[in-house]
Amino acid sequence: MVNYPNKKQGFQKQKQNYSNRGMNFENMINETNEYYLAHDIAVIHKKPIPIQIVKVDYPSRSGAVIKEAYYKIPSTTDYNGIYKGHYIDFEAKETQNKTSFPLSNIHPHQVKHLKKIDEHGGISFLLIFIKVLDEIYLLESSDLISYHNRSVDGRKSITFKEIKEKGQLIPEGFAPRVNYLKIVDYLIEKKG
Repeated sequence: MVNYPNKKQGFQKQKQNYSNRGMNFENMINETNEYYLAHDIAVIHKKPIPIQIVKVDYPSRSGAVIKEAYYKIPSTTDYNGIYKGHYIDFEAKETQNKTSFPLSNIHPHQVKHLKKIDEHGGISFLLIFIKVLDEIYLLESSDLISYHNRSVDGRKSITFKEIKEKGQLIPEGFAPRVNYLKIVDYLIEKKG
């Protein structure tokens, strides 16, 4: 509470609320991609998930409600597109874990897909939002694959220390919100 000198009741100072930020991580990426598209920087979109609709109710003439649906096939990754002539493909995940990113958050077919993108000359990676640290990292798929291979016989997560060592921190901005292409520029240079 902030009070005035004349003892009049003041106002409650609002604390910065990041509680919905994780829920909005996808929205932040979508806003970033809209910014990239509007400024003719890149064309990157969220991939639609193919579903098979089984049951629909029609409560009114103008509206339909899907009551039952199934995924037709497992989805690959969340986003893909093109930037500076390079194919970009990535998955975006968040974790509420306090010490590590559970590898169970990313499916083996997604890891396989990211590996194939790399093998064919594309640029693939994982964006990780670590809620407890309020930080976003870009982890190259080659590093993700190493951690995933390690998990077959051992550890089932990537520690935050490992993410900080191998990943690239993406500071949140205003426009664009999550400027991951700044890191992609580095990845393009690295590929030569």
